Amino acid sequence: MDYIEVTCHFPASQETTDRMISVLASVGFEGFVEEAGHLQAYIPTSVFEPGMLDLLNFTVDPPEDLEITIKRIAEQNWNQLWESSYASVLIGDRCLVRAPFHTTLEGIAYDIVIEPRMSFGTAHHSTTQLMVEALLKMDVKGKTVLDMGCGTGLLAILAAKMGARPVTAIDNDEWAFSNTKENIIKNNVASCNVYLSDASAIGNDRYDVILANINRNTLVNDMSLYVNGLRKDGILLVSGFYSSDIDSINRSAQKNGLEMSEIQFKGEWASVRYFKKE
Repeated sequence: MDYIEVTCHFPASQETTDRMISVLASVGFEGFVEEAGHLQAYIPTSVFEPGMLDLLNFTVDPPEDLEITIKRIAEQNWNQLWESSYASVLIGDRCLVRAPFHTTLEGIAYDIVIEPRMSFGTAHHSTTQLMVEALLKMDVKGKTVLDMGCGTGLLAILAAKMGARPVTAIDNDEWAFSNTKENIIKNNVASCNVYLSDASAIGNDRYDVILANINRNTLVNDMSLYVNGLRKDGILLVSGFYSSDIDSINRSAQKNGLEMSEIQFKGEWASVRYFKKE
């Protein structure tokens, strides 16, 4: 499959980069490479429409400071591309997220290998880091965990390595579904089950913990499905949204019987932990 590479040049700012990633991910871009002053984003050629990029004018002030270049890139170039630009990420001094071509570190509690394809969730984005940091503070040993919108399967794999049993990962993107299965094998976590679907797949299943790093609209729309899928006193951990979106997330959560227990911030992004009341 061929991809379109969009390179955005702009005044260096992590906040601007985060806004761009959020906008591009919402319209179908699947992979990102961040560097100071520019961002490379990737989307399947069959999905790309030039009009998608008009949304980026709202991420840079003034818009004239934004320069965009577009080129087509073949799938066989991905390994070379990622190996030259993809860096490992250490989170909370306990969890190392790395590609197969990186070496591990001594004394790491959780060493996770993610094949750097085009799935969102390689731990470079603030929301993924927030989710990992929050998960590392939880005791999930022996608990049932769902990673909803799993991307690369990173959170599902970490939960399994932390002792969760069983772990379910769901994503409605076929590429993410395939990448998650690949990463589960690479990390030797047999307790993970992966499904190509959306939140409706929760059905009558019940979980102790649901992890959802998606976006505000999806979280609000699917909140009732998440809550229905939680056991009593179950935990819902969410991210993928700006701190300014917390009020709308809270209204939906409270309407469905959840109570907030913790908020974390990283730049403009936030994560919130809820528990299901009786």
